[in-house]
Formats: sequence, structure tokens, C-alpha cells
Amino acid sequence: MTGTIILVVLGLIAFTMTIGVPIGIAVGFSTAVTMYFTCNTPLLFISQNAFTALDSFPLLALPLFILSGNLMSHGGISKRLVNLADSIVGAATGGLAMVTVMACMFFSAISGSSVATVSAIGSFMIPEMKQKKYDDGFAAALTASAGSLGVIIPPSISFVVYGVMTGVSIGELFIAGIVPGLLLGFALMAVAYVISRKKGYSSAGSDVARKSFLASLKDSFWAIMVPVIILGGIYGGVFTPTEAAGVAVAYSLFVGLFIYRELNAQNLFSAFLETMLVNGAVTFMIGLSMAFARFLTIAGVPKYMTTTILSFSQSSAMTLLLINIIFLVVGCFIDNLSAAIILVPILLPIVTSFGVDPLHFGVISTVALAIGFVTPPYGPNLFVASAISGVSIERITRHIWSFCAALVVVLMFLTYIPALSTGLVQLVYN
Repeated sequence: MTGTIILVVLGLIAFTMTIGVPIGIAVGFSTAVTMYFTCNTPLLFISQNAFTALDSFPLLALPLFILSGNLMSHGGISKRLVNLADSIVGAATGGLAMVTVMACMFFSAISGSSVATVSAIGSFMIPEMKQKKYDDGFAAALTASAGSLGVIIPPSISFVVYGVMTGVSIGELFIAGIVPGLLLGFALMAVAYVISRKKGYSSAGSDVARKSFLASLKDSFWAIMVPVIILGGIYGGVFTPTEAAGVAVAYSLFVGLFIYRELNAQNLFSAFLETMLVNGAVTFMIGLSMAFARFLTIAGVPKYMTTTILSFSQSSAMTLLLINIIFLVVGCFIDNLSAAIILVPILLPIVTSFGVDPLHFGVISTVALAIGFVTPPYGPNLFVASAISGVSIERITRHIWSFCAALVVVLMFLTYIPALSTGLVQLVYN
């Protein structure tokens, strides 16, 4: 019976998404139909569980972090972060490529969004790399890959959603994402350096506003203080992640209006509109996904899946490898939040039965699904990079695989060396 429920509900989700039904509606509809015909449970179950899931103080951090990132994106932050990155690594071989990755790392610590990072940094760096005779497919692929750091380096929207779904501390997830985000960024920089050296790509030169490190640091001081205030306040016990999100919004408004003075009425309208559209879609998905997860638990799906996977593998290492493959494949077709909403309630009980820390699994799942931002055919970062650069998806795809390989290698290290994710958390809280 449980096997039938799994086939029916996942089959309905796949079918409804294939015909263009939004993921939130697809999950809710599939849950309702399966529940009604297999368990004879009142449909009121869905609305009750969805409302309960959304009646959450930690979840309030989601729209606030989205708004903060949009305000920063419209408030003149990007070019200052690019200049700072240029002053650090711009003189190296392939300097512009290195600057692109580092600027994405800086911006990821502000935006919490992958697509926003690609858009903000790519609009500056892709034209610069093309002007310096970098292959435009390489430039677009590099920016798309580096943009995936937006959901890993804290504050991360994906970590907020995972924390709300699983009850894992969002503050601890933020800490756990720091080392993986740095490792992924350095891996991309290493690949960019090797390719740039092979192709003979030059340093940044004078096309990007070159300044001394101290001058660039001074100019970008208010920008880089955002993650310092947010993360420092959370880890120092000054405020919760949700309160930190509110502080980030107030700080973003202050800097954009009175320090950089690049926020105007039009930019503010755009920032609030983008926030409402994104938050509306994500919140809708989360509410129905929690009803979906509750239904799976009642139907015994996690226990059934655990038993099934254990029949194939008694090894935690092999199980984690299989789960990573599932994430990587699903990420090719579904965005990271939607995939997490569907898969995490099913797979988390399996890994915890092997003694895997839910905090560690949160990092694994987020990194694995983040790679989906740059893997065709879905790859939203590819579409954004293509729109900015004017390069076709096919040409970008030819250059993307070296960067994807680097991301997967780091994912394997994170999977089998838990201390890379949990070590800093233990250090901070112990």
C-alpha cells in the first residue's frame, strides 16, 4: 500500500509539473488526490497543516532576507564589491575571472539568492571579460557557476527554508555554510585560473576600476558590513535569525538611501515588487509542502523508503552517494527549493537512521541542489547568464562542465568529511 502511495503522489507531482502547473499547486493537488483516494482523510487536513506551517516566527526571516537582498542589489552594492575583489585578485593570471568568482562570493553574503548574484555581478563582469577577449561562453559559464554560491554562503534563503522544514537551527545552518561556500568558491577560482593560464587570458587591467586594497575596502565598507552585522549578531546572541533579517532590511534602506544614495522611488518599488512575487511563490510552496510532508509521515513513507534503501545498501557511505545522485539528477529538472520541499521529508529520515546529523545533511542537500542551478536543461543561472551575455545556452553548456566537476568534487568532500560542515558550528557553540 505504501509503495502505491509513493508512486501515485510522485507520479501526480511529475505529471502536473510537466503540463506547467506551478510546483506549489502541483504538490498540494497531488497530496489531496492521493490522500482522498488512499487514506480517506478529510481534505481539511491540508489547509490545517499548511496554515500551521506558515504560522512560524522563523519563517518571517524569509521575506525579510529576500527584501534585504533586493534592496542591496538595487542600492549600488555590486560595483563596490567588484572593485574590492579586483583589488585583491585582479592582478593574477585570468584576473577578471578570479574577480568574478570573488565578487560573487562577496555578493552571496548579502543576497542569499543564486539568480540575484548572477544578475548583479554578471551585468558588470561578463561585458568586461568579453572586452578583454575572454571567450564569451567561458565568461557566462563562470558567472553562472559562481552565482550558485548565493544559496550556500550565509545568509541563505535555502537554509532558512530547510531550517523551517526540519526544525534545524537556522543560525547553525548559516555557520555550517561558511566553510563549504569558501571551498566551492576557491575550487571555481582554481579551475578559472587553470583555464585562463591555458588560454592566455590576461589580468584585470584597467577596465575595471582599479584601486588600492585600502581604498576599495573603504569604498565598500558599508557593503561588507552587512554580513558582519547579520552573522555577528546571530552568533553573538544579540538577535535571532529572524530579527537579524529585520535589521538587514533597515540597514539596507539606510545605506542605499543615505550612504550610497542610489535607492530612489523606482528602485524601491522594484525591490518591493520582486520581494512580493518571490515570497508569495515560495511561501505558498512551503505551506503545502509541510502538509505534503505530514501526509508522507502518516502514510509511513519515510519508514518504507528507509527499509527499501537499506535493502540495497547497508552502508551510510553508499546511501549518501545514492542520495547525492538523486539530488543531482532532480536538480537538472526542478529548482532547488522545489526539489528540497519534495525530497527532504522523504530522505532525511533515511540518513538520520544511519546517524547522519540533520545539520550536515542540510549542507549536503543544499550544495547538491545548488549545482542544479548550472546543469541543463533547467539551470536558471544559465538562462540569466545567457540573457546578460547574449550567448546561447548551448555555447554556455560547452564551457560549464569543468566548473560543474569542481563543484561535484567539493560536494563529495563535504559529504564524507562532516567536520567541514559541522566543525565550525561546534567551535562557535562550544
